[in-house]
Amino acid sequence: MSGKPSYWDAFRDPRLALMIGLGFSSGLPSPLAGDTLSAWFDDVGVGIAVLPAFVNSIHLPFMLKFLWAPLFDRFSLPFLSRRRGWMLVTQVALLGLIGVMGQFDPARRPCLVSALAIAVAFSAASQDIVTDAYRTELLCPEERASGVAIFVAGYRLALIVSGSLALILADRLPWGVVFWILAGLMTVGVVFTLVAPPPDDAVAPPRTLEEAVLDPLLDLLRRDRAWLLLSVVALYKFGDVVVSAIRTPFLRHVGFTLTEIGVAGKFVGIAATIVGALAGGGFVAKWGLKRSLIVFGIGQAVPNLSYALLGVVGKSYPLMIAGYGVDNFMGGMGTAAQIAFFIAICNKRYTAFQYALLTSLMSVPGRLFGMGSGAIVVAFGWPTMWTLSVVCALPALVALRWLVIEEEAPQ
Repeated sequence: MSGKPSYWDAFRDPRLALMIGLGFSSGLPSPLAGDTLSAWFDDVGVGIAVLPAFVNSIHLPFMLKFLWAPLFDRFSLPFLSRRRGWMLVTQVALLGLIGVMGQFDPARRPCLVSALAIAVAFSAASQDIVTDAYRTELLCPEERASGVAIFVAGYRLALIVSGSLALILADRLPWGVVFWILAGLMTVGVVFTLVAPPPDDAVAPPRTLEEAVLDPLLDLLRRDRAWLLLSVVALYKFGDVVVSAIRTPFLRHVGFTLTEIGVAGKFVGIAATIVGALAGGGFVAKWGLKRSLIVFGIGQAVPNLSYALLGVVGKSYPLMIAGYGVDNFMGGMGTAAQIAFFIAICNKRYTAFQYALLTSLMSVPGRLFGMGSGAIVVAFGWPTMWTLSVVCALPALVALRWLVIEEEAPQ
């Protein structure tokens, strides 16, 4: 049938069903290096003086994963394919490490539990590297955003399971049992990896480790208007990343309890992100990548004005729920388009390293600028900080206006 593609055309390929299981497997370990880990440590009496520093240090492998990503481009295992072999190894490693970690008391064996927690984070970051590379190589241009949307839905469902559900179970079962239940759920990823097909057009890996490091860097820097391309990567989520660390303190300052924030964040926020990602995947197929990036870039910035208004009027449940819902819905749409953009950028010979590098570049500017967000709040107030976060979206939108994106979906 001729004519423009419909919204639903992006979801017709049965291979996209793989993304739900692989997304679930990627999302499951995340709270185990964050909120769930913090709750476990607090429950067994680990002091607040050391808890934040420890939990933050666990996130280092996720921030630095590009350092060992070239290894997964260069080397293959003697089973499955180059990507699926490493996916299976990291998933089996996570299954064992998560279960074993929960069998020790962090208050009595802090060094051992710390080492196991870092090993979980390293294995989870490694799984992300090879899963992202596999997804990049498997999905054809018209499936990119929809595949990412389904992947994000699976990822967010896993956050509910290993975040909210794990805490509910911990009120009724020993932590050791809870961790084995979560470890067992990693079999979801194992099964999906075993049935997943290899990419249709597998390419030869780099011949040397030096080639696996230098060639992908040169490949990015030699692109037409590379500086513009990398600017969009670094700045597209800049406004959201800047305020990511102050959203909960802001809502508490306005007068909301942790329970109220938790309900909004865990249920309204995650549900809205899933729906937004699925909606974004369809619209990218219908509109094309560049138009979607611009529209969703505007859409994910504007909802921050609702937080600015909340800072003026004070505690308001409707405004908070609406802000969380719209913010996460548009953020999900933006994420679907952004990851599809990353996939379009990556050279399939170096997907592990290039994708890991792009995701790190995506967060660094916002994290650095966000370190001064508290000082801006003290000097100018909350409404000014939230309004400034909207302005932070403008550089990426201006850069997108002049950027030519190759392999856009049909329009």
